Amino acid sequence: MATTIHRPVTHTHVVKAARTPADYVWAVARIALGWIFLWAFLDKTFGWGLATPAAKAWINGGSPTTGFLKGAGENAFGGFFSSLAGQAWVDWLFMAGLALIGLALVLGIGTRVAAGAGTAMLLLMWAAGLPLETNPFVDDHIVYALVLVGLALTGAGGTLGLGGLPVVRRTPWLK
Repeated sequence: MATTIHRPVTHTHVVKAARTPADYVWAVARIALGWIFLWAFLDKTFGWGLATPAAKAWINGGSPTTGFLKGAGENAFGGFFSSLAGQAWVDWLFMAGLALIGLALVLGIGTRVAAGAGTAMLLLMWAAGLPLETNPFVDDHIVYALVLVGLALTGAGGTLGLGGLPVVRRTPWLK
């Protein structure tokens, strides 16, 4: 009678399935959305004239949150959001969020953290605009937030990004 000996596996070999067209679509969406965040940071910081004139640039003493948040004054939560406008801590949090979310998405590292932070930021911006002018519930902030959730759920940082690096794969918060 033969005895079967079960030996523990001493190493694992993970074979990554070939990338699909959907992987590349999510990767390009990740980079594009990352660029939206990163560009907003750069334009608000330096006033390159597309959304922010040079005179209102952050480096020239402008407040990156004042225009948007003061504009929320007549909206449903306008009093709350208007009270935050121009406060230094709000400006710093907002700008750090734009820069870090943008960099994480463009590079494909920390995509899950960026998706969570970006979704929170976008939902706050959506709430500041309530009631919406062109649709009762959905605007671009909601659509971008949904895309961020999709990016996190699909592991989009591993395609066309640095999310496939061994250190990122071993470190959950970097995924």
